Amino acid sequence: MSLPLDDTALDRVFRSARSFNGYLDKPVSEAQLHAIWDLMKMGPTSANQMPARLVWCTSAAAKEKLAACASGTNGPKILAAPVSVIIGMDLDFHEQLPWLFPHADAKSWFAGNDALREASAMRNSTLQGAYFIIAARLLGLDTGPMSGFSNAAVDEAFFAGTRVRSNFIATLGYGDPATIFERSPRPDFATFNTLA
Repeated sequence: MSLPLDDTALDRVFRSARSFNGYLDKPVSEAQLHAIWDLMKMGPTSANQMPARLVWCTSAAAKEKLAACASGTNGPKILAAPVSVIIGMDLDFHEQLPWLFPHADAKSWFAGNDALREASAMRNSTLQGAYFIIAARLLGLDTGPMSGFSNAAVDEAFFAGTRVRSNFIATLGYGDPATIFERSPRPDFATFNTLA
């Protein structure tokens, strides 16, 4: 049986980790992006669907294009971050299932059922987005997930002509502690949980 991780690991991923609004002037390497993917891809998705498709905006041009799709203060956050990431979802993920899930004819479960594919892509790409955040934190990086943007604009700018749609965006880098505020409330177990 596995032993629990120590408090240092738990703090890094959850208890002390924060969503950052700005970052230190410290680069993030392509090797680090690969390392994040190599961890996050190990997280479970239903029938190993892995519908997430990530666009890592590392160039000024890519960040400018993405920032133009954002609302409020999110545009400047995207521009200032070392990396900004689009977590997209492939609505035709089922085409990859013959090799991703060879144990059954899983492709046939989704063929001809757009509603089921969309629900599955959203659920499982969101899971993968959470794995992205956890992987980044485990590797010593910080993130700033956001949903204040036009999905239609992002899809047109980055996924035109494909069946990939945007789910959410996250900035990535070494978080600047000066850009965060007091942690919002985290309720105790009894507030939002029921034992049945």
